[in-house]
Amino acid sequence: MAFSIDYREDTRFDVAWHEVTGAVGDSATVLPVVVAVAMLTDLSLPVMLLWFGAMQVVWGLYYGMPVSVEPMKALAALVVAGAVSTGELVVAGLLLGVVLLGLGWTRTLETVERYVGTVVVRGVQFGVALVLFETGLGLAGGDLRLAALAVGVAVALTVGGYRSVSALAVFAVGGVVALLSSGMPTPALPLPDAMLTLPAADLTVRSVEATLAQLAMTVGNAALATSVLLGDYFDGDVSADQLSTSMGAMNLLAVPLGGFPMCHGSGGVAGKYAFGARTPGANVVLGVGYALVAVLTVGLVAAYPTSVLGVILALVAVQLGRTGLGEADSTLPVVAIGVLGVLTNLGVAFVVGIVGYHALGER
Repeated sequence: MAFSIDYREDTRFDVAWHEVTGAVGDSATVLPVVVAVAMLTDLSLPVMLLWFGAMQVVWGLYYGMPVSVEPMKALAALVVAGAVSTGELVVAGLLLGVVLLGLGWTRTLETVERYVGTVVVRGVQFGVALVLFETGLGLAGGDLRLAALAVGVAVALTVGGYRSVSALAVFAVGGVVALLSSGMPTPALPLPDAMLTLPAADLTVRSVEATLAQLAMTVGNAALATSVLLGDYFDGDVSADQLSTSMGAMNLLAVPLGGFPMCHGSGGVAGKYAFGARTPGANVVLGVGYALVAVLTVGLVAAYPTSVLGVILALVAVQLGRTGLGEADSTLPVVAIGVLGVLTNLGVAFVVGIVGYHALGER
């Protein structure tokens, strides 16, 4: 059964099976990363999921195509690894909201991208992958048998040609383990206090460094690359500055109220398209799905096996690292910036990378 709903001139969203499968393509990294953040920080999983769901629907209908709404992965990697606190994460999310909104309104994002350089963007991306991978290995060592099971599932899917959903499949395996150990969770609505209590903010050098690291990825991957993909896949005319504006707006709205910093990642757009999404129907489906997960299954988080979570983070890291290296013109500087990010921090790697990029005259 399928049907279409026209909601403005020349724009519709479909409710069909291909939109449901398309929604899965965007959730493959969102759910594992957000659950990891909820387990390892004091952020509320139901609140984060409700914000992700709301923003999926809002921006899908606004742009009239299946745009993505994903967690900002550099910030996720840093907070999961304990490199930044929740308060520093909140400040970084707000700073990014202000910067992205300003770049979008003034239509200067492409200028910033030329100044930063693609090699720096990919280097920071590779550094984020290394941080995630290191964190994942540490968590996976808690129960080697479960970790081996999770790795076996991922390998089987990869060999079978389903690498893109391997992280989501391993995530489901962990959910089954949690369900068997804790029983069926009781549905529960998020407490109003969790939705309305402002998280503590902590402005530090680390929060500024985290902002710079995420900005490097957001400019390249969540604005410019996404703009190109929306045109290629859906014949959309959405500029990078428009995407920057919407990312700034949603973070300034959601982060002060318990949301995790969000972006329009190009990987989510590619995932939606690969799995069948062609209209904002995928966003509506995914928004409703996140809300249902927030209400029905959030009780499983406490029982979720950390060793499986570690494997998931490692899988996400491998995919992120592959993308960073695969789309780079030169591998050596990308690896150098990434390793520097691990040895020092991603903010330092970002600044040093820009200096080196201009010093070597690679514009």
